[in-house]
Amino acid sequence: MNHSFTRARQLIDAAHAADPARAADGRAAELVYAERMEAWVARLVTDAPELLRLAARCQHLERWLVPRATFPEGKPGYLAWRRSLYTKQAARARELLLAAGVAATEADEVATWVSKTGLHTNAGTQALEDAACLVFLENELDAFAKQHANYPREKFADILKKTWRKMSPPARALALVLDLRPALAALVREAVGVKRDMS
Repeated sequence: MNHSFTRARQLIDAAHAADPARAADGRAAELVYAERMEAWVARLVTDAPELLRLAARCQHLERWLVPRATFPEGKPGYLAWRRSLYTKQAARARELLLAAGVAATEADEVATWVSKTGLHTNAGTQALEDAACLVFLENELDAFAKQHANYPREKFADILKKTWRKMSPPARALALVLDLRPALAALVREAVGVKRDMS
């Protein structure tokens, strides 16, 4: 492995380790998220290059530093918060890669992917978006549904439809065979217009 890539991974993971939120196993929540992102990218992209794997680990880089509550309530505030995160995370990823000695052209490429530039047209950006959607569906949807149990079924369906639209066909195929609890699996299939289990 390229020495600068090894150093970049160390710097990225050190940043994740500072997340005060903890996962069930006691590790920093964003470090666990980074591992899930990289694992999905490795499944989605045959022989995924190390640069793309590093980008996957930057998906939520220091997200905890910009809480949702720092932006106004409502959809406009939420969208502004998301745009802010994309910009900050891309800039921070580029900074860490350059500090590790990664070439500027490669650091710029990672920043493009992390900033969500070129969704549906840039393969790297799409791989990260696919992985993020799959992490959400596999690891976060259940807790999200319980947290928002007051949401009408139509609102959940709309959230799932928006997630589906961002995904590539291969990622959608993987989503349909995730091991979700039956009620959630049925809701996903209903929301995206799939009549039966594809497994």
